[in-house]
Amino acid sequence: MAIVNSWSRNIRAQAYCSLVLRVFLVVTWVVLTVVPGYAGAPTDSMKATIDEILRIIREKELKQPGKAEERRQLLEQVVGARFDYQEMSRRALGASWNALSDQEKQEFVGLFRTLLTNSYADKIETYSGEGVQYLNERTEKDYAEVRTKVLSGKTEIPLDYRLINKADEWRVYDVVVDGVSLVNNYRGQFTKILRASSYSDLVDQLRKKSDKLKAP
Repeated sequence: MAIVNSWSRNIRAQAYCSLVLRVFLVVTWVVLTVVPGYAGAPTDSMKATIDEILRIIREKELKQPGKAEERRQLLEQVVGARFDYQEMSRRALGASWNALSDQEKQEFVGLFRTLLTNSYADKIETYSGEGVQYLNERTEKDYAEVRTKVLSGKTEIPLDYRLINKADEWRVYDVVVDGVSLVNNYRGQFTKILRASSYSDLVDQLRKKSDKLKAP
C-alpha cells in the first residue's frame, strides 16, 4: 500500500513538473516574442542616429588632423536630422516664444541651435565610443521617451531622449542627462535674463556666444 501511495505521489509530482515546464516554455516564448516590441519606432529612430554618430566617431580617416572640421560638420548633420531645434527653442523660451514674430523665432532658433550643436558636438567628440545600452521605451500618443545608458570607460551615464512624433517622424525635443533636463536647464537661464533685463538682451548674449563659438 505504501508503495502504491508513493508511486501515485511520483506520478502527481511528474505531472506537476510537466505542467510547470509547459507553463515556463509558454511564458518564455511569449517574453521572447514580445520583448523586441518594446524597442519600437522611437528606439529604432534613436538607434539609427546613435549608430551613425558612433560610426563617425570611430572612422579612422576622420580622426586625421586635417579632418576635424569635416568630422564636426558630419556630426552636426546627423544630430540636426534627429533634433527638433524649433520645438526645443519654443520650450526653452517658454511663454515669451508666443510674443515673437516669425523672423524673431527663426533668428532665435538659429542662435539656440548653434549653442546646442557646439555643446553637443564637443561632448560627442570626447567620447571614446565604448557603446550605448538601450534600457526601455515609454510612449504616449505622439510623445515618447527612450532611456539609454552611455558607457564610457568605467563610467555609466544615464541619457534619456524625449521625442515627439511629427509627420510620422520621431524628433528629439529634450535630452535628460543623469536626471537633468537640457531644455529645463536653459529655460531657467533664459528666464533669469528675461526677468532681470529684456528679450533683446537675451538675444544679444546669444549672438555674442554664437559668434564666439563660430570663431576659428
